[in-house]
Amino acid sequence: MLRQNIKVKPRIGITYSSEIKAEPYADAIRASGGEPVLITPESDLNEQKFDGLLLGGGVDVDPALYNEERGPKTEVPNPARDVMEQQLLAEALRRNVPVLAICRGLQLLNVAQGGSLTQHKDAHEIRTPEKWIPAHSVRVVAPSLLSQILQTETIRVNSRHHQTVARVADGLRVVGHAFDGTVEALQSTEHDFVLGVQWHPEDMAAHDPIQKKLFDQFVDRARK
Repeated sequence: MLRQNIKVKPRIGITYSSEIKAEPYADAIRASGGEPVLITPESDLNEQKFDGLLLGGGVDVDPALYNEERGPKTEVPNPARDVMEQQLLAEALRRNVPVLAICRGLQLLNVAQGGSLTQHKDAHEIRTPEKWIPAHSVRVVAPSLLSQILQTETIRVNSRHHQTVARVADGLRVVGHAFDGTVEALQSTEHDFVLGVQWHPEDMAAHDPIQKKLFDQFVDRARK
C-alpha cells in the first residue's frame, strides 16, 4: 500500500490584542497552509507551542523600552503585550524558529534587539478606501531574504503606521525602504528567517500574489 504524502500544517503563533484585528493574519496563514494559534497577554505562554511566530500590529510600543518619554502623539502603550511579545520573540530566536513581524511587530522586533523608534512621522498613516489598496512603493534591497522571497526590486504597499524605525538594532539590517528613506523592512543577520515589514501584507495577500509569497515562504520555513 502506498503511503499518502500528508503535509503537516505548521502551527503559527499570532500575537494580538483584538480578536477582530487578528482575523486577517489568521486568514493569511490558513491560505498559505498553516494553522493559526492566537496568543494574547492573557495566554499561558508555557502552554504555547508553535513552529513559527507572527508578531502582529497594534498600539505603539512603550517608549520606555528604548529609554524615551512618551510623546504627545504616541498611543497609550500596552505593557502586558510588550512583555509577552518580547518573551515569545526571545524564545523563537533561541530556537531559530521563523519569525514574521508586521507593522508594530517590526518595531517591537527592532526595540527588543536594542534599537529605537521615531515616535511620530507625518504622511505615513495613509487611509485608503480599502485596506488592501497600495499607498506607496518600497524599494527592496538585494541580495536579501526579502528580495529572495518577492523576486522584485520594488513593491507597492499599504501604509497605516505613524511611527518608524530610528536606530536599527545590532543584528538587524535594512532590506526595504520607502521613497523618503523610511525603513520598511528588516531582517536578522544571525537567524535563518527573521523578517519584519512595516506594511500590512495580511490585508493585501488575497489580492496580490507577490504579497502572498511572504506568508507562503514563512509557513513553508515553519514546516521544516
